[in-house]
Amino acid sequence: MPRSDYIDPRSSDDPRNVYRSDEEFYAGDRPEQTDLPEDRPRGSEPGTFSLRHSGTWGTVAFVVCVILLVLVGIALFP
Repeated sequence: MPRSDYIDPRSSDDPRNVYRSDEEFYAGDRPEQTDLPEDRPRGSEPGTFSLRHSGTWGTVAFVVCVILLVLVGIALFP
């Protein structure tokens, strides 16, 4: 049984059996100017607001409270 990418040698002269190279195939939908701006830039402009985790201190306080609650519970009910 022939492979799926097999081309019958009897049809080598058929004009429909012309395949483009990878460069030609992938260049078909490329814009003239290939240097496009990033849609998700990896930095920020100087002087702009930077996003950061706003709940850091709240998270730390919550974890400390849970640990203290566990320790107090162990100390009160040995």
